[in-house]
Amino acid sequence: MSALSLSSLPSRVKVCEMGPRDGLQNESGVVATTAKIHYIDLLSASGLAVIETTSFVRPSSIPQLADAEEVMAGIERRPGVTYLCLVPNLRGLDRARAAGVRAIAVFTAASDAFTQRNINMTIDESLETFRAVVKAARAEGMWVRGYVSTAFGCPYQGAVPVENVARVANALAEMGVDEISIGDTIGVATPNQVVAVAGALQTQMPVERLAMHFHDTRGTALANVVAALQMNVTIFDSSSGGLGGCPYAPGASGNLATEDLLYMLHGMGIETGVDLARVRDASRFIAGALGRDVVSRAYRALEAAAARV
Repeated sequence: MSALSLSSLPSRVKVCEMGPRDGLQNESGVVATTAKIHYIDLLSASGLAVIETTSFVRPSSIPQLADAEEVMAGIERRPGVTYLCLVPNLRGLDRARAAGVRAIAVFTAASDAFTQRNINMTIDESLETFRAVVKAARAEGMWVRGYVSTAFGCPYQGAVPVENVARVANALAEMGVDEISIGDTIGVATPNQVVAVAGALQTQMPVERLAMHFHDTRGTALANVVAALQMNVTIFDSSSGGLGGCPYAPGASGNLATEDLLYMLHGMGIETGVDLARVRDASRFIAGALGRDVVSRAYRALEAAAARV
């Protein structure tokens, strides 16, 4: 890519950290509450703008996140950091409100087959549920994010038409959601698809409201980020160390690693306000808590280089 084309890309990007929720919920074991709190505090110290901390779903549904109240009570809430929590319904919103949460996310998909397997609803049923949640949250001045998963492919139905993604995203926008994250849940997207989806969505809403959430299952996540940057998208989700996946999407590997994203963006001269070394500290800590290494390529390379010094 030439210097001329690079100069036309956005100069600054917002990175939204998914590790504590989307990452840890996919682990087979349960991480201690104290470890989660320390992990989030380390991430908070890195300069990240948004950290998705936990989910107020039924504890029996996702035991890994059953300690949502304790986590939110224990973390150090730094000024300028948005601590985002997933809520599935009004009951979850009530729990989040009681825990002092000021930013929530709702989660649906562009594939009916996926929502049926994931939350036992059709897309339209999920949107109807979330309409009440978003209305109540907005009435209390909460910041609200919406997720549209399986936007590039579904493990159960295969290809997902761009029109489906646009319809669901538009429904969330009309509810009053502040930001909409478009997810490649199983990591099948290629840059041309990213351009098509981002282009369709920008005919309906300002690009400033759009985020992209890529998985690196087939090694295309960073290429997809560059394609989205070329479409003027400036908000990206990632997970420290590359933690995560999707328990409802067989074969889906982890999220795009925050270290990999930061290394590329900083190398391209794009500002994030995030300290890569501090994110590495957080990944190093959570790897120890999990008892295994993380998959981020940049993390591993930087750790190996540091060990040789």
